[in-house]
Amino acid sequence: MLPDIGFYYAAIPAVLLVGLTKGGMGEALSLMGVPILSLVVSPVQAAAILLPILIAMDLVSLWVWRKHGDWRTLTMLLPGALAGIAIGWATSAFVPRHALRLIIGLITVLFVLRYGLNVWRARRGITIAAKGQRRLPALFWGGFAGYGSFVAHAGGPPFQIYALPLKLPQRDYTGTSVRFFAILNAVKLIPYFALGQLDLSNFAVSASLFPLAIVATLCGAWAVRRMRPEVFYPFMYTMAGIAGTKLIYDGISAIL
Repeated sequence: MLPDIGFYYAAIPAVLLVGLTKGGMGEALSLMGVPILSLVVSPVQAAAILLPILIAMDLVSLWVWRKHGDWRTLTMLLPGALAGIAIGWATSAFVPRHALRLIIGLITVLFVLRYGLNVWRARRGITIAAKGQRRLPALFWGGFAGYGSFVAHAGGPPFQIYALPLKLPQRDYTGTSVRFFAILNAVKLIPYFALGQLDLSNFAVSASLFPLAIVATLCGAWAVRRMRPEVFYPFMYTMAGIAGTKLIYDGISAIL
C-alpha cells in the first residue's frame, strides 16, 4: 500500500535533488535527500526507501556516462573504498554518525578553502599543476569515502578531495564518480540486508518514485554535459563546500 499524498510532498523534492546529483551535479544536493524524506518517515526508513532509488539512478547514470571515465582513478580508489565499507559494517553499532559527519565536513571545508587560496595564487601568476595519481592518498581517501558512505551517507566529499585535484576532463571526472558510487551502492546492499536496514515492504514505495528518479538523473546529466570547463570545476568545488558545510551543521546539531 502506498503512502498518502503528504509523503510525496517530501519524497518528490528529495528524489529530485538526489537525481540531479546522480546525473553529475556534485554531492551537495544528495545530502538533502534523507533529511527531507525524514520529515515524513524515520531516518532508517528514509534510507531504506532511497537505496533502491539510488541504484535505479546509478543504472541510468552508467548508461549516460558509459563512454566517459578514468579507469586509473577508479582502480586506485576502489580497494580502499571496499575496505571502508567492510569496516563500516563491522563497526556500525559503535560509530557516532554525527561525529563522522562533523569530521568529514571540517576536512571538506578546509579542502575547499585551500582551493580558493590556489585560485587566488593563480590570479597572481602562480601556476598550480594537476596532482598525479598517488597510491597511499587514494587508499586513504577511498577508504574514507567507503566508510563515510556506509555509516553516514557521506562518501562524496572524500572522493572529491582525491579526484578534483587530478583535474580530469569534466566528463571523465563525472563518469568516474558515477562508476565509483554505483559500485559502492551495489556492494552496500549486502551489509544493509545483513543489518536489517532494508525492508522489502518499502520497495513498492521506492518503485513509485522510479520514473521521477530517472527524469531527475537525466536532467542532471544534461546540465553537466553543457557546462564549460572553466565553469565545471568551480561549480564542483562549490558543491563540495556546500556539502561540507551541511555535514558540519548536521554534526553540531546532533551533538547539541
